[in-house]
Amino acid sequence: MKKLAVVAIGGNAINRPGEKPTAENMFKNIKVTASYLADMIELGYRIIITHGNGPQVGNLLVQQDIAKDTIPPFPMDVLGAMTQGYLGYMISQELKNVLNERKIDKEIATVVTQIVVNKDDPGFKNPTKPVGPFYSEEEAKKIMEEKGWIFKEDAGRGWRRVVPSPIPLDVIEKRTIKDLVENDVIVVAGGGGGIPVIIDEKGEIKGVEAVIDKDRASALIAKELDADEFIILTAVEKVYLNFNKPDQKPLDTITVKEAEKYMNEGHFAKGSMLPKIEACISFVTSTNRPALITDMEKLKDALEGKTGTRIIP
Repeated sequence: MKKLAVVAIGGNAINRPGEKPTAENMFKNIKVTASYLADMIELGYRIIITHGNGPQVGNLLVQQDIAKDTIPPFPMDVLGAMTQGYLGYMISQELKNVLNERKIDKEIATVVTQIVVNKDDPGFKNPTKPVGPFYSEEEAKKIMEEKGWIFKEDAGRGWRRVVPSPIPLDVIEKRTIKDLVENDVIVVAGGGGGIPVIIDEKGEIKGVEAVIDKDRASALIAKELDADEFIILTAVEKVYLNFNKPDQKPLDTITVKEAEKYMNEGHFAKGSMLPKIEACISFVTSTNRPALITDMEKLKDALEGKTGTRIIP
């Protein structure tokens, strides 16, 4: 049977830094992303595609705040579902178009995915997940005073609003996703880290105000679906030590033990590379199978072992 890979695409695959977050720009960027995913399919992979939604949820939060006196705001879990739906639509449409151009007959389905979290997760008391646009420090502090939102500096790129980010524990729709994959359907799932939900004392599922980290949720989906490989596509070709410093050093293949050592030494930024490394460690440790981090433009070369950073047991 063909290898199954969970492929987590980053925010730059949907919105480029500095460009307006219009639907037109998003379709344009996703079309480019789809061409790289199609390369994987041509190489014989079965794939589950996951994606971020931090900027999109953040933009909806801003829109709701502006219109709150006219239309009541929706809770964050509903916004997560909304962005899963429209981003899944965009990804499945553009990928289908690319596959049709290449005469590849494949079905694609988007599964609006709920991810179980613990209602007592400490993440609810310490918001860390960046959402929405970047602001200057001055703008961020002004909004904090006006609205009571929490902002933090994000890996040297500016200031962003942060919201709770609990640890993902289970995937409600995992059997549905598995059935689709076993029928050779390309699946878009776990968008934006999934919709965070809790299961209460009565066994009822209820949404909560949070955004789950996309890479952690993607690693969970990869484990639950017994994937052969977990791949994170981001804005850099490889993971680096001393990133953006004169003595930065690229990493080719590292063990889990080495990854943990570098992580503990503080080499990976909390708002960007750290959760990716943590997600890869989680997948590799649980499955004894490899994880890969690379730029989507280098994906084909990385799959052939020519570039990227591979994390192994």
